Amino acid sequence: MYAVFKTGGKQFRAETGARLRIPALEAEPGDSVTFDHVLVAGDGEENVKVGTPTVDGASVKAEVIRHGRGDKIIVFKRKRRKGYRKKQGHRQDFTEIRVEEVALV
Repeated sequence: MYAVFKTGGKQFRAETGARLRIPALEAEPGDSVTFDHVLVAGDGEENVKVGTPTVDGASVKAEVIRHGRGDKIIVFKRKRRKGYRKKQGHRQDFTEIRVEEVALV
């Protein structure tokens, strides 16, 4: 059983037992979270439900494992012949979750 759900403006494919890094959530480690914005759900290639835009009654239940910050990304801007250079770094916050259940009603 799998589902594609949307959170933080991005889409993730979830299967039972999978560990995912999603954009930061306001939840403590050990808390249980539920994602109701499921776009696609199915159990393989034969039985697939595609939402318009979401699948009614489908949800993904997960447990928050930890919070962290991703690798540093360097943003470098330059304009030729103008002497303009700008270097900037960024680290994106994330929440790591473990998918416990993919439910279809």
